[in-house]
Amino acid sequence: MFKKDLDLEKRWGKLLMGIEELLGKKPKDLNGVLFLIGVQELGKGYHNFSKEQKQDLMHIAICKVLSLAGFYELEYIDQDGWPHWRLLKELPHFDILEQEKLLKIQVLEYFEQEFQIDIK
Repeated sequence: MFKKDLDLEKRWGKLLMGIEELLGKKPKDLNGVLFLIGVQELGKGYHNFSKEQKQDLMHIAICKVLSLAGFYELEYIDQDGWPHWRLLKELPHFDILEQEKLLKIQVLEYFEQEFQIDIK
């Protein structure tokens, strides 16, 4: 593993610990963190979501974190309060590990920008 990857994993672990301290439960993986971001961005608090709504929350989170890198922009919020995003530029064609790395980097950026949390 390269130093850059080790630094990313160290920062990621620090983020997960911070979430655990805040919520009392540590997310299992990237998907768990993305779900939390989706709930946060929807702004309605946590409640029982349908399977389809959970998928939509994950999509909201992915669009939000990738918007920080200029891939998406918020297009509108519908009458039910759900945000809708527009793709601005094509995402790079990465393998699954590179996709996960990109999302982790952008999730860290999200927490640093949105909550002024230093995860260095």
